[in-house]
Amino acid sequence: MSSQTYTAQDFKSDQYVRWCPGCGDFAILNSIYKAMAELGVDPSQTAVISGIGCSSRLTYYMNTYGFHTIHGRAAAVATGVKSANPDLTVWQFTGDGDCLAIGGNHFIHAVRRNIDINIVLHNNEIYGLTKGQYSPTSKKGLITKSSPFGTIERPFRPAELTFGARGTFFARTIDVDTKGSTDVMGAAAKHKGTSVVEVLQNCVIFNDGAHKEISSKEARAEKTITLEQGKPMLFGKDNEKGLMLDGFNLKVVTLGENGITEKDILVHDATTEDNTLHLKLANMTGPDMPVAMGVIRNFATSTYNDELVQQIEEVQAKSKIKTFDDLLKSLDSWEI
Repeated sequence: MSSQTYTAQDFKSDQYVRWCPGCGDFAILNSIYKAMAELGVDPSQTAVISGIGCSSRLTYYMNTYGFHTIHGRAAAVATGVKSANPDLTVWQFTGDGDCLAIGGNHFIHAVRRNIDINIVLHNNEIYGLTKGQYSPTSKKGLITKSSPFGTIERPFRPAELTFGARGTFFARTIDVDTKGSTDVMGAAAKHKGTSVVEVLQNCVIFNDGAHKEISSKEARAEKTITLEQGKPMLFGKDNEKGLMLDGFNLKVVTLGENGITEKDILVHDATTEDNTLHLKLANMTGPDMPVAMGVIRNFATSTYNDELVQQIEEVQAKSKIKTFDDLLKSLDSWEI
């Protein structure tokens, strides 16, 4: 961290921002500017990596190091950047197609390794740049250019993939909630290990209204729950509803009914190694269940890059080979 104070302007490049008017990417970009300014990491110590897609244009709009890579390969490049220069703060911006289709293998292995990078997954449930084909997160039945009669595929849920790959950090936000997005991106950057932030994003051209059930302030109050570490899981306009366990399942209850008080409500703990409850929170579905927002999982453990550096130092300390000449002389050789 630098002792210097930064503003969002310090992280803006001089490039004109080119997305469709009304695209959720604008809000995500503004959130990351604010998050980076609040983190206080110098732009010269920051690298932004992206793949291919509308979201991946974000690299051009950052006054940081950047690499606009090829389709699906951002996680591989980000892993290399962090491994080669562990002091850099490395961000990966990617879409649901770029990350979870052609890039799915790189994604799960970056998460499994727990490399210290921050993956921001723009999830608009559609391929936008290639003009409206269904993506790995498109809802079953969605009519698109590549599924004119409705897709018959079941979608990925990013949280399930992250937890299945033994992910240590998962958070969710929505593009229109810039403060919430800024907060979770800041938390992601402070986490040591692979951080995955799913941003529910609107595509005004090819999948407008994908998240309309929760996009308005009124809907977010009633149909989402913002999880906070160490606090009861309350939601609703007046925090009058909460979550409790019913056997192995979560259920919504109303304070005051059947003698239920705030003391009966589950308290959020994102830091536990056991991700059973984290997964249940991330995957809540049904007409009465809220969509979980905020930091859902934040478990601390060793990182790939730290262990890599440690291993290299240990091997070097024990090795008799200190120079290139030492290496050559250690091999079989013949005089001709």
